[in-house]
Amino acid sequence: MTDTVLMLQMLLLLVVIGGLAGVLAGMLGVGGGIVLVPAFFYAFQTLGYDGPQLMQVCLATSLATIIVTSVRSVSSHNKKGAVDWDILRTWAPGIAIGAVLGMLVAAQLRSVTLQALFGVLGIVIGLYMGFGRAEWRLGQAMPVGLKRAMLSPAVGLMSVLMGIGGGSFGVPLMSLFNTPIHRAVATAAGFGVIIAVPAVIGFLLVPIEGAPPYTVGAVNLVAFGVVIMMTLFTAPYGVKLAHAMDPKPLKRVFAVFLTVVALNMLRKALGL
Repeated sequence: MTDTVLMLQMLLLLVVIGGLAGVLAGMLGVGGGIVLVPAFFYAFQTLGYDGPQLMQVCLATSLATIIVTSVRSVSSHNKKGAVDWDILRTWAPGIAIGAVLGMLVAAQLRSVTLQALFGVLGIVIGLYMGFGRAEWRLGQAMPVGLKRAMLSPAVGLMSVLMGIGGGSFGVPLMSLFNTPIHRAVATAAGFGVIIAVPAVIGFLLVPIEGAPPYTVGAVNLVAFGVVIMMTLFTAPYGVKLAHAMDPKPLKRVFAVFLTVVALNMLRKALGL
């Protein structure tokens, strides 16, 4: 197969992936990374790019897109006064430290190990989305002191190991500590920027063996550009769908979808 045909196939797959990620992000309020990472993995693998560091490319490229989408999201939420800047400011240092640690760990792991981690953490997120309750509480205010010093790096670390922004871990965490959901979603968008920026800077310096074409470090520039254009174009349609439909059954359907994808990633990692 010629390089031109491969590139055209890759572009077509990325257009579809970016469009679907944008619709899902707008409709369900989930970060695109939770969809992009497995989609990138299966797309690149199908096209024959299946090196031992493929997952690093998927994680890094997903995080690069999150920089753009999170900045746009937090700016929109801030105009409505929804961002809790006190939480963002006090949690930012720990989250950034965790993100750097996550990048350093991910850079050393083989693709199969990162697949297994994505599978396990994806199942946890899927189960929470499917069975979690809005009234669940671990406390009446966000933790401070030692608890914050332990939890904030964990958010950054786990997010980078999955290639996702702040929503999947940040929103449930803030909700469990009595932060109103609209404030949690808005503030988690800020978490996404803090997670993605240091991680992507680090990933740009990671050499990758057998990477898809136009990859700098671990960031694939073609996937980054196409997905950004498509998600910015399709996310508003997802928002319109969200307002036209009941989001609760949609989130349960997505929870099932995510759990199946995570289980399949885990199955592949275990060689089953």
